Amino acid sequence: MSISSSINLTEIRSLLTRIADAELLPRFQHSRIKTKTDGSLVTEADLAMQQQLQQQLMQLHPQIPVLGEEMPSDEQNALLADTTQGLWVLDPLDGTTNFATGMPCFAVSLALIHNNHTELGLIYDPLRGECFHAIAGQGAWLNGTPLQLNERRSTLGDCIAMVDLKRLPPELGCRLVSEPPYRSQRSIGSVALDWCWLAAGRLQLYLHGSSRLWDYAAGRLIFSEAGGISRLQESFMANADDNQSLHPKIAIAATNRHLFELWSSWLDTANKK
Repeated sequence: MSISSSINLTEIRSLLTRIADAELLPRFQHSRIKTKTDGSLVTEADLAMQQQLQQQLMQLHPQIPVLGEEMPSDEQNALLADTTQGLWVLDPLDGTTNFATGMPCFAVSLALIHNNHTELGLIYDPLRGECFHAIAGQGAWLNGTPLQLNERRSTLGDCIAMVDLKRLPPELGCRLVSEPPYRSQRSIGSVALDWCWLAAGRLQLYLHGSSRLWDYAAGRLIFSEAGGISRLQESFMANADDNQSLHPKIAIAATNRHLFELWSSWLDTANKK
C-alpha cells in the first residue's frame, strides 16, 4: 500500500519552499565553505537547510525518518536498510559549488521512498520560483501545471544533451567532445535540476557518470511521471539497477523511447571502442 496517500503534499511543498527561501536565498554567495573528505564542498547553507527541514518533517511525520546527504554514511546505510515505514531522502542543497561561487543553478530535493520504491518527489529552485513535484503513478507538475512530454524529435542530431563530462571514462568523454552525436551539450552542475529540466522538455538527452541516491531519487520520478525514459546502472558494462542504494550510479535518459534506444545504442558502441 502506498504511504504517499497519507502525506499532505500541499503542506510538504509549502514547508520545502518556505525553508529554502529563508535558509538558502539570504546565504547565496555569502556562505562559509568547507571541503569534505571526498573533495566536494559543503556550506553553512547545506547544514542549516538539512537541520531545519529534518526537524520540521519529523514534527509532521515522526514515524518517517530522514536520510540527508550531510549525514555520516553509516547512519545513511542504517536508515536505508529498512524503508517499510517510509524514508525521506533529502539533498538540502544540490549544486553546492554553484551556490558557493554565485552560479544561479541550485535546488533542494526531497523524495519519499517506501519499500524500495520512490513514491513522491519534490524539487524546488528558489531563484526561479520553480517547484517540481511528482506522485508515483499519478503524474508530474511544475508549479501546479501538469508536465507531459510530447517529444517528436527522432534523431540524436536534433537534440540538446545534458552531459556531465567530468565523471565519465576519459575515452568516452573524448569521443563525446570530438564526435558528438547530438546538436549541442550543456552541464549546469545540479543533478536535481538536470532531471527537472528534462521533464520540462528543455533538453532531450541525459548522461551523468556518478549520481547518488539523494541526487536522483526525486528528479528521476518527476522525469518518469512526465513521460521520460531512463536507466540507472553501476557501470557501463552492468545491467540496469533500480535498487535504492548509496552506490554511485550512471544515469542515462531521453525524452522518448525512440531517442532513448538511439542514445543507449550510441553509448554502448562508444564504450566498446
